[in-house]
Amino acid sequence: MPKTALHRPGSHAPAALLTSLAELLRQWLPRQRWFAGKGHPVTGLSVVSSTELYPGCLHLLIRTEHLGGSDPEGPGTPPPDDCYQLLLGAREVLPPRLAPAFIGRPSAGPLADLSVYDAFHDPDAAGLLLERLRTPGAAGPLLFERDPQVTVPCGLAPRLLDTEQSNSSLVYGDSFILKVFRRVQPGINPDLEVPWALARQGCTRVPAPAAWFGTSQPREATLGVLQPFLRDASDGWTLALQSLTSGGEFTEEAYELGRATAEIHVALAAALPVRAPSPLQHRQLAAAMSERLDTTARSVPELRPYAAGLRSAFDALAALDVAIRPAQRIHGDLHLGQVLRAGPQWSVIDFEGEPARPLTERRRLQSPVRDVAGMLRSFDYAARSRQPWRPEWAQRCREAFCAGYAAAAAWDPREEPELLRAYETDRAVYEVLYEARHRPDWLPVPMAAVGRLAEGAGERHGEHPTEHPTDRPARRPADHRVEHHAEHRVERPAERL
Repeated sequence: MPKTALHRPGSHAPAALLTSLAELLRQWLPRQRWFAGKGHPVTGLSVVSSTELYPGCLHLLIRTEHLGGSDPEGPGTPPPDDCYQLLLGAREVLPPRLAPAFIGRPSAGPLADLSVYDAFHDPDAAGLLLERLRTPGAAGPLLFERDPQVTVPCGLAPRLLDTEQSNSSLVYGDSFILKVFRRVQPGINPDLEVPWALARQGCTRVPAPAAWFGTSQPREATLGVLQPFLRDASDGWTLALQSLTSGGEFTEEAYELGRATAEIHVALAAALPVRAPSPLQHRQLAAAMSERLDTTARSVPELRPYAAGLRSAFDALAALDVAIRPAQRIHGDLHLGQVLRAGPQWSVIDFEGEPARPLTERRRLQSPVRDVAGMLRSFDYAARSRQPWRPEWAQRCREAFCAGYAAAAAWDPREEPELLRAYETDRAVYEVLYEARHRPDWLPVPMAAVGRLAEGAGERHGEHPTEHPTDRPARRPADHRVEHHAEHRVERPAERL
């Protein structure tokens, strides 16, 4: 890489860097798909840490400040300040191939008159980043680690995937993928912690990390995970749509997917802590679900006529006077876009959970029924993405998934209808808020489920519900985006990450 102003004395000082970058980043950050503060102007910037990884390549953790506080209407709005991971390059002349990565040309400070760009788009920088992961060690506050049992070849050609929203991923030679967490929160990320724990249990459904890196400044946090790339696998969303388009069935695939989900839950219960449930916890869970319903109904008027019926699902959960299902670590955001199939084998990916939620919340113990409910809702999403709508296709998939789950887990989610209905209802409420904010054309899809769930029957008892009056064809939802990556095998990572 060419030498740049990054070599000038004092150029890494936070105040000096902000002289060059503050105005550029104020404009550039809100336009990025992974930026969480859409609609909330950046009012302030500060440099948490800066590390020159290579000449002309600077790793930054940037704290942003926003007007307002936490979202009164649900997840998705950043706190008053937030932290993001950037890899910036600076060149005197930017080659045409890097034009899409251009951020701006500062007029002042140590980077004055240089072209500043997002270096994750730069094959040179991406290749050097892989070398850091291949040779563990520290670089300032950054710490690079890897599994010594995994060989990562040098010289793998990198390419940046353009399918993600909350993170960035680099594929190396169609052999490995590096998932970079753009929004950084303190603590070990579940996408490192959970696959590692599963690998230690010998679970082959989830590939494990090969290498990873994190930071110790100002607090320990995971920054990225390198994993094997399943290049020949197809994601469950695509396979389901192919089935619907051809008029075929998906029940065998759904059954095996249920088995895979159960195997993961069983392995997680053995690898990580489990908490016995209690009626008090059921009431607390029901109260939290009811509160989310209230805040969503205030934000989405279409939901209000159904609020009382939906609340009955949470009331039924709160009324249970016996403990049902132990709480444990789960996936947390399971749907057809988070599973890959290569031959007969299903793999489950992306254990980060819902990125908009705090990391501590995503790492907490929860009922495995939440994952089951997420997948059942995903079958409904798939069925409604093709016309004519085939509710019987979705229902058969739901039944097959639960049957496969029961075969591997030795318990059937359908035998706990209050818990399953509550989680499905909570998921549908979440979908309503998401679609109303981001994809209004898709709002009729969760609203159709809301109509059925508010009646307390339909999906819960295996009936074939009628179409909701507002239901209509729609595009593929962002919530079911496909992120073609996986994680494969290692020992437990150091807790400092």
